[in-house]
Amino acid sequence: MKELELKYGCNPNQKPSKIYMAEGELPVTVLNGKPGYINFMDAFNSWQLVKELKEATGMPSAASFKHVSPAGAAVGKPLSDIDRAIYFVDKDAEITPIAAAYIRARGADRLCSYGDWAALSDVCDAATASYLKNEVSDGIIAPGYTDEALAILKTKKKGNYNVIQIDPDYVPKSQERREIFGVVFEQGHNFLKIDEEMLSNIVTDSKELPQAAKIDLIVALITLKYTQSNSVCYVKDGQTIGVGAGQQSRIHCTRLAGDKANNWWMRQHPKVLGLQFVDGIRRPDRDNAIDVYTSNEYEDVLAEGVWQESFKVKPEVLTEEEKKAWIAQMSEVSCGSDAFFPFGDNVERAFKSGVKYIAEPGGSIRDDNVIAACNSHGITMCFTGIRLFHH
Repeated sequence: MKELELKYGCNPNQKPSKIYMAEGELPVTVLNGKPGYINFMDAFNSWQLVKELKEATGMPSAASFKHVSPAGAAVGKPLSDIDRAIYFVDKDAEITPIAAAYIRARGADRLCSYGDWAALSDVCDAATASYLKNEVSDGIIAPGYTDEALAILKTKKKGNYNVIQIDPDYVPKSQERREIFGVVFEQGHNFLKIDEEMLSNIVTDSKELPQAAKIDLIVALITLKYTQSNSVCYVKDGQTIGVGAGQQSRIHCTRLAGDKANNWWMRQHPKVLGLQFVDGIRRPDRDNAIDVYTSNEYEDVLAEGVWQESFKVKPEVLTEEEKKAWIAQMSEVSCGSDAFFPFGDNVERAFKSGVKYIAEPGGSIRDDNVIAACNSHGITMCFTGIRLFHH
């Protein structure tokens, strides 16, 4: 098939819309549903991310995309009991490596992953499909599906869930083009390979960079390669925990990603784990209740006549002192930036969210200030020498 008609473009008024190949056949097959323009933008960006992450780490990888940027990405490390609790995984559910990868990717930022596009580096199995069945999602791309998984996914959205299979051996042309306002842009496709060699130039006093941190920094950098710039990414234990995308200011990226990392960590606070939700509460409502409860707007969910909608028992307030004490326990977090940090304030903000390892291109006229900020906190920083802008 050389072309595929779409429902509409970015917006319903943008018709007609299609994807097509100037030469050869499309590398994708729609197994269910009718994906749209943005669906395919998410699908192709997310597929590249998970394919490269699998190649770089050797582990099954997954991503959760929204509006052409990852809400989360992860490799398939096993889930802990706390992971199962905060990601709403049944305690008896069988979790395969690829299922764990997607559960972690979606769990990075469950609010932003609402209505996501899922991407898997490996064949989608029944364990992954069974978890995805209960989440609000627009579609999925993977190199294949087991019969059982496909049958499960076809039950989503009244049978209209978008399921795309991609040829895992497909390689795009070396030059890529896009048309904006009637003008054609052309550039070389970004075939840049991200691996441990990119982390070899350590410029700080601390030279400590354990293997786990190398994997986390690779996760961060590959995630940034497919995140709308400017972008900063925090990673822990093989999964993103905060992605700051599309900000005009670098420090705003760092703050946004750090605040998301803090939110992820707050979900593990004993008071949050002990919340008693009403029976039958929907997952999105539960996610929203947790988000508000841990924020400065907690009164919006704890007010009389309101808390009963979400909780069996009115929760105790999570105080600012408790929040600060809990966040202070964050540690061993890695941070990547798609371009250099222009000032040391980015390091100072990252440190507040437990960052101990940083990878960024370097090249700022204030590199010495940034390095000094790392040294003052015992942070290990690598200069990759490579910018990762994506638009």
